[in-house]
Amino acid sequence: MRTSALRAASFERQLTFGKVGESLIANWFKCRGYAALPVYEIESHTGKGPQLFLQSDELIAPDLLCFNGKKVFWIEAKHKSVFSWHRITKRWVTGIDRRHYHDYLKVAEVSPWPVWLMFLHRSDYTDEPPHNCPSGLFGGELMRLRDNVNHEHANWGKSGMVYWAHGMLDFIAPIGQVVKEAP
Repeated sequence: MRTSALRAASFERQLTFGKVGESLIANWFKCRGYAALPVYEIESHTGKGPQLFLQSDELIAPDLLCFNGKKVFWIEAKHKSVFSWHRITKRWVTGIDRRHYHDYLKVAEVSPWPVWLMFLHRSDYTDEPPHNCPSGLFGGELMRLRDNVNHEHANWGKSGMVYWAHGMLDFIAPIGQVVKEAP
């Protein structure tokens, strides 16, 4: 019983941390004239996240649908403390759960709007050498990122992880600007 309570508390902390990042990213876009529609899960505490229901499938949906008078796009918002140093390729990397990645690819295929991955990295320092890492808001359109995966790893995340090198992501904004514009 105690282990499940600890897991539930850990999940709630991670969910709260993620929601803060999602709100900061949504607000950054709102300050630039976009509307941001959050896509929330229908049943609370399922652990599934937002869903897109298709005739023959249920996909994990990106977190936000953003639009202005000219553009519409999905955003999957990730809030992270720091980039990770990948020793094999000697690059700063960040990533997402492999199953989610494959669902977002399907969303991009069935939707008329592109899917963007946005990573908000808070700190420019990590305990792991080389210590100083990039920070800020980074992103990329998923279909472009699909062709630029740094590596995948089966041991992290529930279904493994997919990682991109910092250099493959567009630098969107410095962390101070994203946090400063928060309400």
